[in-house]
Amino acid sequence: MKTFKVLLMLLMVNATMVIIANAANLPEKQRIFILTDIGGTDPDDFQSMVHLLMYADVFDIEGLISSPFGPGRQYDILRVINAYEKDYPSLIKHSKDYPKASALRKIAKQGETEIAGYKGFGSPTEGSEWIVKCAKRDDPRPLYILVWGGIEDLAQALHDAPEILTKLRVYYIGGPNKKWGPNAYQYIVDYHPELWIIESNATYRGWFTGGNQSGEFSNTAFPDKYIKGKGAMAEFFMAQLGGKIKMGDTPSLVWLLKGNADDPTQPGWGGQYVRAWDRPYYLSSEMPQKSDSMQEFGILEIALPITGNVTNRAEAFLNVTNQKISGFFKDDGTVRFRFSPKSEGTFTFEIESNIAELNGKNGAITSFIPPPELASRPSDKFPNWYTDNPSPEWMEGSHIGAKTVSQWREEYLMDWAGRLELLE
Repeated sequence: MKTFKVLLMLLMVNATMVIIANAANLPEKQRIFILTDIGGTDPDDFQSMVHLLMYADVFDIEGLISSPFGPGRQYDILRVINAYEKDYPSLIKHSKDYPKASALRKIAKQGETEIAGYKGFGSPTEGSEWIVKCAKRDDPRPLYILVWGGIEDLAQALHDAPEILTKLRVYYIGGPNKKWGPNAYQYIVDYHPELWIIESNATYRGWFTGGNQSGEFSNTAFPDKYIKGKGAMAEFFMAQLGGKIKMGDTPSLVWLLKGNADDPTQPGWGGQYVRAWDRPYYLSSEMPQKSDSMQEFGILEIALPITGNVTNRAEAFLNVTNQKISGFFKDDGTVRFRFSPKSEGTFTFEIESNIAELNGKNGAITSFIPPPELASRPSDKFPNWYTDNPSPEWMEGSHIGAKTVSQWREEYLMDWAGRLELLE
């Protein structure tokens, strides 16, 4: 009997040592921070937030910031957390690391609600101040900023506390978000070019475009089979976009689930990127015309001279597609407009102004897909900047880099399906 007890104790000690050893080999949790336009112009952020909270046990979530273009506010983040709270009893059975809903509510903050003016920054917000506070914590791990909406709060934080730059790693869902906020983006380009950032202008589209879309992997069949009926968060998900998958911001999160967080040039669920070439910027002193061209996702700055006197009541707007871009009157006697095309094609402009020499002026610009040879021209000015791979082999239709995400479609969707089983 004594021998048996000794053997049992040895087995227990050995098992404990194995558990400790396995725990020591677990990957370190990443610190993450979300800037989202949830509740704003696109319901897909609601879907991405549901996905995030299903994986909340494997991250240290430090901030959930409302940074919208449109009506979205902090309240919209809380709506998803309320659904999470209902599912929490099921989730906690499988992992003690799922945070309480009360803890998530404490880190949900309101960020900037207006598009940054010409300077690219304005006044501190609750969201930008929270970025600074978290970045200054005594923690050796980098703080990953996942930008799903406006980049204004990040620009503000960098302006107010530029010393935090070395602590940040940013994954920016650009494209249409840059279209709405070109000034904050250009401020970061001009004044913080050493920022570590992935600028995903089109690669993210691989989440809902391309890959295996057949059978249960289609954007409608997958939710019907694997999401519907799986708890409160699933019900919330199915109420967005008719239950059809978009989740365009989710690649920023899954990049940290499967990939090399230190090297975006390596393959992973969130895409595979190249070192960025010089960030495309075009300055025109007259209204461009259709024959003028620029890279898609670049920044066009139109600087028109004004010969007459400009009063405090002067206004000018550049109307293009569904945008109305406010003009900025500089002391050099020009009015400035910044525009970023979110795709290839021709975009027409017309100015609306109470200044006669400006009112009615019109023009256009033709944007083109970046040529693949740009990938071989990394810029020394942007040593830590990564962007979409323009090689044709990785294009989904006209979307550069999208196949670097969509090639993993079955794998990342089935991983999520496994998570959703926790709620049954």
